[in-house]
Amino acid sequence: MIPELEPETARTGRRRSVATRRVQPRAGMIRFVVDPQGRLVPDVLERLPGRGLWLEARRDLLVDRNTRRALARSGARIDDPERLAEEIAAALEHRCLDLLGLARRARQAVAGYEKVKEAVARGKVALLFVARDAGRDARTAFHRLPEGARRVVAFDRGRLGRALGRDEAVFVAVFRGRLARRLQRELERLAGFREVEMAPAPGTGREREDANGT
Repeated sequence: MIPELEPETARTGRRRSVATRRVQPRAGMIRFVVDPQGRLVPDVLERLPGRGLWLEARRDLLVDRNTRRALARSGARIDDPERLAEEIAAALEHRCLDLLGLARRARQAVAGYEKVKEAVARGKVALLFVARDAGRDARTAFHRLPEGARRVVAFDRGRLGRALGRDEAVFVAVFRGRLARRLQRELERLAGFREVEMAPAPGTGREREDANGT
């Protein structure tokens, strides 16, 4: 019997994982559909027609033998788990960079040291991107960020720049708001498949809470 994986939780924004059987927020999960040949197809944008199968956004879970057995019981198969994981990672990376571009066009993101410095000073920053291939000085810049802001190291300067219509960018700040929240969700999903550094910057309120053990 194929389990129901979407209708029971559609109103709450939660989904049941086909692998772990846990119901949890869809924000940390990947939706899949099954093609006519029975192969599992990732639906990162959650737009493809058909009944969805949901898995936590984790590479290790996707390649696990028990997961493949659970999927087989739901009428799906994975021919090459590592290749599928890379396909998902590439799609999520593309999604993140698209959202960065959208934030720039909506005037919700700025690039360049001086503009980022001004945004930090005004307390507008939700996400501060620092290029993965930035030098030591750049990696330690902006030591203190606004409360709740996160420093993100995920892309090199070329990819950051192209997302914002530039040749390259070392610093990119995304302002607080809906786009920043959407982008953070995609970054968290991407972190399940590729290395992404995303943590409260030193000196933020979150760090103080952690230090107090709360």
